[in-house]
Amino acid sequence: MNRNYIIRQVFLMLVISLLFVLAACGNQDNNESSSETETEDTAESSEVVLDSAMGEVTIPTGAEKVLASFHEDALLSLGVTPVAKWAIGETVQYHLESELQDVPSIEWNLPLEQVLSYAPDLIILESSMDSYEGTYEDYSKIAPTYVMTEETTADWRKQIEVFGKLLGKEEEAEQALSDYEEKITNAREQLEEAIGDETIAAIWAVGNEFFLFEKNRHSAEMLYSELGLNYPSLVEELGESVAQWNPISIEKLSELDADHVFLLAEEGEQGLETLENSTVWQGIPAAENGNVYILHSPSHWTNKGLIASEQTIEDVLSTLVK
Repeated sequence: MNRNYIIRQVFLMLVISLLFVLAACGNQDNNESSSETETEDTAESSEVVLDSAMGEVTIPTGAEKVLASFHEDALLSLGVTPVAKWAIGETVQYHLESELQDVPSIEWNLPLEQVLSYAPDLIILESSMDSYEGTYEDYSKIAPTYVMTEETTADWRKQIEVFGKLLGKEEEAEQALSDYEEKITNAREQLEEAIGDETIAAIWAVGNEFFLFEKNRHSAEMLYSELGLNYPSLVEELGESVAQWNPISIEKLSELDADHVFLLAEEGEQGLETLENSTVWQGIPAAENGNVYILHSPSHWTNKGLIASEQTIEDVLSTLVK
């Protein structure tokens, strides 16, 4: 074979090989550049700017050790377990215990030493900070701290939305709220068919005192505003709820003309025996017709939140829909 021909062929193969190497290097550079861009984009999206009670704040997203004392309902609705749960002594939010029983407690006023011991990487506080031991500056030294606005503090739906943004779980927040609205719609249809225009009232017995729920007190707001249940004239007479919840006398309860009454009381409460032995109580329409339903787990009725509301809906449906 011609020697010059062989040399040309070898030279051609070397050129082609060199071109492949250069192309590979170029692709690697592009990939590295793309990877760097993605990293930069991720870094840019790892913070969120939100309105707060302290003004506009920038908070790192995706925290894993979150402290949101008393608002664990919203966290759990997003699939997030808090680093510690709200408590007053031995008292906790019992309706959340199925998911929080193994989570340690933190006192309601958030003592700084306790907060520090749990090493949170995000602290969420209520708009009014008067009940806390520390100041915003104190908590901010421990971890990034977000103080909810008054609107967010008062509205559990808003909490889920805001917490979703803080934790990078906006899709989960949207899904949780959508699922809840579907449950409300289904429950409302079932109750309309089961009891029609009949009236509902709820009473909480604590010791030997009785608290009639106003139309916007705790879970009653969900019953009347969302489920569309009707309230009796005595509830209408109470008007809007105020911070100080005053007990109602048995004599006044004689005016309770509700068709159905949910009586909430821990087992063994003195009030249960008092009502059982009261001719005044036994004379109201719901008692005469056997429509007083005693529930021994009042925690979700006396709280607001997605989980609390869902548990209350389950109580109402299992009782009234036959």
